Amino acid sequence: MLDYVLIGIAVMALLGVVFEEVLHVNKAKTTLFFGTFAWILLFIDANRGPHLAELNEHLIENISEISTLWLFLVAAMTFVAYLNRKGMIENMLNIIMPQKITLKKLIFFTAIFSFCFSSLADNITATLVSVAMVLSLGLPFNQTMRFAVLVVFAVNSGGVSLITGDVTTLMIFLDDKVTITQLLLLIIPSLTAVLFLALLLSIGMKGEVKIKKTRHELRPVDYVIAGIFLSTIVLTLIANVLFAIPPMLSFLAGMAVMFLVATFMGEEKYDDPILDYIRLIEFDTLLFFLGVLLLVGMLDHIDALGALLHVYSVMPSTGANFVMGVLSSMIDNVPLTAALLKADIAMPTAEWMAFTYAVGVGGSLLIIGSSAGIVTMSKVKGLTFAKYGKFVLLLLAAYSVGYALVLVMANMFVTAS
Repeated sequence: MLDYVLIGIAVMALLGVVFEEVLHVNKAKTTLFFGTFAWILLFIDANRGPHLAELNEHLIENISEISTLWLFLVAAMTFVAYLNRKGMIENMLNIIMPQKITLKKLIFFTAIFSFCFSSLADNITATLVSVAMVLSLGLPFNQTMRFAVLVVFAVNSGGVSLITGDVTTLMIFLDDKVTITQLLLLIIPSLTAVLFLALLLSIGMKGEVKIKKTRHELRPVDYVIAGIFLSTIVLTLIANVLFAIPPMLSFLAGMAVMFLVATFMGEEKYDDPILDYIRLIEFDTLLFFLGVLLLVGMLDHIDALGALLHVYSVMPSTGANFVMGVLSSMIDNVPLTAALLKADIAMPTAEWMAFTYAVGVGGSLLIIGSSAGIVTMSKVKGLTFAKYGKFVLLLLAAYSVGYALVLVMANMFVTAS
C-alpha cells in the first residue's frame, strides 16, 4: 500500500512542476517537499524494524549521489558566472561570429557549437556556456525559446558517444556491452538528428541578427582564469579516463586553483572578491535537483523503476529501447540504465548502442528530463515545462531520426553478438 502512496507522491511532484505557472509555486519548493516527505514516510514505515539498516544505506547512497552533483554544479557554475560577468563569453562571440548573421544560419551555428562543446565538456558546463551565448544575443523570447530547446537537445546528443560525455554511456561501456570504437559510431546519427531539429526549428525564421560587438576590457587575471577553466575541462576528462578520478573532484580542485590564482594576482584589490561569485549561482536549480533526485532514489528503493523493465517482455528490444528513451525524459536515466544492466537482459551489440543513444538523448523530450534541461530552465526566464512542451513533437521527430540512424549504422558496421 505504501508503495502506491509513494508513487502517487512522485506523480504529484511531477504535476507540481508541470503546472508551476498555474500554482505559482516554484518547482524547487514542490520537488524538495515531496522528495523529503517520501523518505520520511519510508522511515516511519520501517519503524526501527529489520529493514531500517537497508533503508539508511539507500538514503546515504542517494545523498552521496546528490552531493556529488551539487559540488560539481557549484564548481562549474562559479567558473561560468565569473567568465560571464567579466564579459569573456561575449568577447569570444565577437571573435567567432560575424557582424551580421541570418537567424537560420545562427540556429545551425548554435546547434554545432552546443554539440561540439558538449563532446569536450560535461553536459552542465556545455549548457551553461551555450545558454549564456544565446542570452547574450538579446533575441525576442519566442526566438530564444527555439534556441533554448535546440541547446538542450544538442548538448544531450553531443556527449552520448563518449564515455566521459554521459554517465549512462560510461555505465554501459564498463559493463562490456559496447566498445569505445562502437560508441564513436554514434557521432554521425547524433549530429544528424541535431541538424534535423535545427532545420525544423528554423522554419519560419526570417531576418538577420546584428551581433553587438561590445568589447569588454579584460585584465590578465581574467585570461588566466579562462585558461584554468579550459584546463580543468581537459584534465577532468583525462583524469577520469586514466585514473577514474570523479569529475566533481577535478572541478573542485580547478575552482580552488581559480580562487588562489585570483587572490595572488590581486583580484581582491578591485573590490570584487572571487569567493562572491558563488553567490551568483542559481540555488533554485540546486534545490530542484535535490528534490528530483530524492524522488528518483525513493522510486529506486521501492523497485518501481525495475517494474518498467517489463516492457522488454511485451515488446522487441528495438521498440523497448525506444520507449526507455522516452521514459528517461520523466525518470532519471541513471537508475533506468542501472536497472536494465542488473536485469542482464540479452541484447545484441547494435541494440545496446541504440539503448545508449535512447537514454542519453531521450531526456531532451521534456525540460525536466535531463540536467541540461533543468539548467536551461533556471537560466532562461519565462521558460517553463508547458512552454517547452510545445516543442515535444519536433523533439520526438528528431529523437526518432537519430534512433533510426543508430540502428542502421550499428547493423551495418557492428556484428550482432
